[in-house]
Amino acid sequence: MTIQLCKNENISAYDTTLVKTACLFHDAGFIFSRLEHEKHGCELAKNYLPGFGYTYDEINRICSMIIATKIPQSPKNNLEEIICDADLDYLGRDDFFKIGDSLFEELKKQGLIQNKFSWNKMQIKFLSNHSFFTSTNIKRRSAKKQTHLEQLKMNINSKGEKKSDDQSRV
Repeated sequence: MTIQLCKNENISAYDTTLVKTACLFHDAGFIFSRLEHEKHGCELAKNYLPGFGYTYDEINRICSMIIATKIPQSPKNNLEEIICDADLDYLGRDDFFKIGDSLFEELKKQGLIQNKFSWNKMQIKFLSNHSFFTSTNIKRRSAKKQTHLEQLKMNINSKGEKKSDDQSRV
């Protein structure tokens, strides 16, 4: 996804390499913690990237990209916008509910969410507050994300009660 976003946003090969590196270290931060994984990813980048010839300035740019993905996302330039959109690209894809089910199971096992109803309410709040940043994802993902939001809302009635079991799966 990152490579395609870089291509669609006309990012140079050099900057694409920096974004790809930021993505790698962003996800590597999960090794240490789900919380503050961005900080851990930056620490890993600072420790390992000099050995691969990255300069101080490049590492700072990479860390800025990683930190920009922290919720609420706060990109300050086009490279940071790309990593933010790549990080949450699934919000506007057909596999949204499949990925959401996996995230739900992960959070449930960690004791961070109790049931599907609570998960759907959390997703509604998240999707309602989220915006894509790149022109690419605004064009190709926003409408589908809105469809997912409407599907989730249909599964929760106005009193906040759970609908039938077959409908609560979404």
